[in-house]
Amino acid sequence: MNNNQTRIGVMALQGAFIEHMHVLQRLGVRATEVRQRTELEGLEGLIIPGGESTTILKLMHLYDIYQPLKGMIEAGFPVMGVCAGMICLAQKVTNTQESSLEPLRVMDIEVRRNAFGRQVDSFEADLIIPALGEKPYHAVFIRAPLIDNVGPGIDILARLPDGNAVAARQGGILVTSFHPELTDDTRFHEYFVRIINSKKREGEIKA
Repeated sequence: MNNNQTRIGVMALQGAFIEHMHVLQRLGVRATEVRQRTELEGLEGLIIPGGESTTILKLMHLYDIYQPLKGMIEAGFPVMGVCAGMICLAQKVTNTQESSLEPLRVMDIEVRRNAFGRQVDSFEADLIIPALGEKPYHAVFIRAPLIDNVGPGIDILARLPDGNAVAARQGGILVTSFHPELTDDTRFHEYFVRIINSKKREGEIKA
């Protein structure tokens, strides 16, 4: 199935959405920026980028995206959450002072915000991710969250050397603590496209 037949949106309310658009365009995907509810129509997948999770969630409510998107994901719509995007998708979020932070609660994971500290504590690491092949994946972590606990339906895709989980999948939901859009390695985005195309072949989403 050709990538140019795949329609993926990138939530462009706040954060590093442009970089994801560039990666998808390199892969030949029909990529579109999403800022309002009507722009969800016709998509086969969505990326929620890194940024400020509280701001992204508040803007989802403001532009009437939160409830429609939640329903779509619960019905099987594929979504990829990166850093703040992972926080937005989690069932539970810890280490937050924002009592108003209400994640979408569509993925059975507990996420700890800013697990490594401030921006100056950002780092990079080579990870072994079997789902992407044998070659190590160079991951960039910026004010990254961690996955502290997971439900029975979660597949952990990557861990740091200390054992902390930093990437996971639950059906059509894919999340990472790191920023795959900030490297030249497109394998994580390619993996998300494969998830979408697999669901299309199985008839779970309309082609």
